Amino acid sequence: MSVSGPFTVAIDGPAASGKGTVSRRVAEQFGFAHLDTGLLYRAVALKVLAGGDPLEAAEGLREEDLVRDGLRGSDVAQAASRVAAVAEVRSALLAFQRQFARRKGGAILDGRDIGSVVCPEAEVKLYVTATDAVRAARRFAEMRARGEDVTEADVLAALRERDARDSQRAAAPLVAAEDAVMLDTTEMEIDEAAAQAIAVVERALKIPRR
Repeated sequence: MSVSGPFTVAIDGPAASGKGTVSRRVAEQFGFAHLDTGLLYRAVALKVLAGGDPLEAAEGLREEDLVRDGLRGSDVAQAASRVAAVAEVRSALLAFQRQFARRKGGAILDGRDIGSVVCPEAEVKLYVTATDAVRAARRFAEMRARGEDVTEADVLAALRERDARDSQRAAAPLVAAEDAVMLDTTEMEIDEAAAQAIAVVERALKIPRR
């Protein structure tokens, strides 16, 4: 089923919860445009690590910056969490995200404050989570597959540090929107998690289940 007008799906959650994969599956299912908003902050962080000013980097961000090499590195992830705590940076990136969210044909955005701050009027809100241990194991496997020399204990410590920073920041902290549907993927395979998310969207679109 295609959507002619705007239809926004907001998916939030901590790192390695599965929200990115779930978001891509939902986008593919319904033909929605997809924006991993974390890439916005990673792109800003990459510029900051190269000596740039956070606010200038955010204000000058272009779509091609979202596909640059190096965005997935662990150092960039930690730097992204730090620049995301800067209120002026978040404000500079807000208009970009909101414009993307209301495009015709539907859009899905995943991040940490989409349902609570960026798109509080989204037609669907999901909060994807999992236990710290499971998230660390997932991230550890990803990093080792990329050839990074890390231990699972280090990954767990980094995740918890980032969770604390994201949850305690004054500007748009990581929090589930009050009306978000909770999706705990701790004991789920990705196919099951995606299926549950797709079912939520289908209900919002009033698509009968087969």
